[in-house]
Amino acid sequence: MNSDESGYGRHFAPVIGMPCCLKTYDQIGFHSCSDKYVRAITAAAGGIPLLVPAMGEPALALLDRVDGLLLTGSPSNIEPHHYDGPSPPPDNDIDPARDATTLPMIRAAIDRGMPVLGICRGMQELNVALGGTLYQELHAVDGRMDHRSDKTVPMPERYRPKHRVTLLAGSLCADLAATQDLVVNSLHGQGIERLAPALSIEALAPDGQVEAVRMTGSNFAMAVQWHPEWTLGADNFSSALFQHFGDACRRYAQRRDGMVRAA
Repeated sequence: MNSDESGYGRHFAPVIGMPCCLKTYDQIGFHSCSDKYVRAITAAAGGIPLLVPAMGEPALALLDRVDGLLLTGSPSNIEPHHYDGPSPPPDNDIDPARDATTLPMIRAAIDRGMPVLGICRGMQELNVALGGTLYQELHAVDGRMDHRSDKTVPMPERYRPKHRVTLLAGSLCADLAATQDLVVNSLHGQGIERLAPALSIEALAPDGQVEAVRMTGSNFAMAVQWHPEWTLGADNFSSALFQHFGDACRRYAQRRDGMVRAA
């Protein structure tokens, strides 16, 4: 029986969990996720998004209901105590509820062999969850350029292409892009300092900053520091990345369904 006959072909829509941020408006908390990630999952990955509340470890129960995990970008930063980092700068925007949700969820998902894709903050979460550390102010690091966006301009202008990245030869990124050179947007103030032992580098910025990573030997666990959800249709890589992620989620659903039937 081929994948189409079993119901897990390209038209099968896997359920993809997307952990939310916890934001406060007028003293009321809201679990939120940008619509651009929802649209990327539905349009490019062919999946059904399931928004996961930032509720800490109880959210792990939802891993039984999803076929993949998308870690989105966010204005907030991971609290540095999660990687034994120094005290944060005074203007550091944090989201402890998201940290308490995503970090254990990443480890549990990888233990299951579940596909994981991280974007911007999501790449930093993947690195921290697996034992890596972060630069808290990348622009202040000697030899690093300013990777932040200009917050004085309208939002669409912040997502304009900013710098080149080199995709390492033999990397999955290079395979998906069919090139070793991309021009990407850049909106992050933090970045990987020490790479987690389980991760390998997929792409580098001109200043040597890690721009994409992949977990070696996994079904699919990778992350990029830029925002491919914004450039869908504008370059081959963005669409190929989400399609590859969606296909990995479909394969995971097929394997999980087979295990349930065998039990």
